[in-house]
Amino acid sequence: MNFWEKITGSDMTKEFKAFDSRVKNLPADYQAAWKEINSNIWPHSDFTGRNLMPILDGVLGLLEETAADGQSVQEVLGEDIKGFCLALAGEEGAMSYRDKWRKQLNNNIAKKLGK
Repeated sequence: MNFWEKITGSDMTKEFKAFDSRVKNLPADYQAAWKEINSNIWPHSDFTGRNLMPILDGVLGLLEETAADGQSVQEVLGEDIKGFCLALAGEEGAMSYRDKWRKQLNNNIAKKLGK
């Protein structure tokens, strides 16, 4: 990845296009689960979202393998996809980017106030 790709995010765009083409080969219930995973995992990313790319690649690989084995998506992920995403992000109650920024802002204000 060169500097320009890093700044513009075009490297991530290429990866997402590759993910989308892989997802289109999955059954409909797996595609729906992928969309739900995607919507639930992004609040736990860093500023650029690059930290989630290997995680998403691994999850998509898991979905592809289990779909090829004929397992249902509920057998693989369970009923709680949001909980699955939290486990991927680190732990239950993992901080989202909003929580991290709020904590940083509160710490900065406390320093300015001398507390």
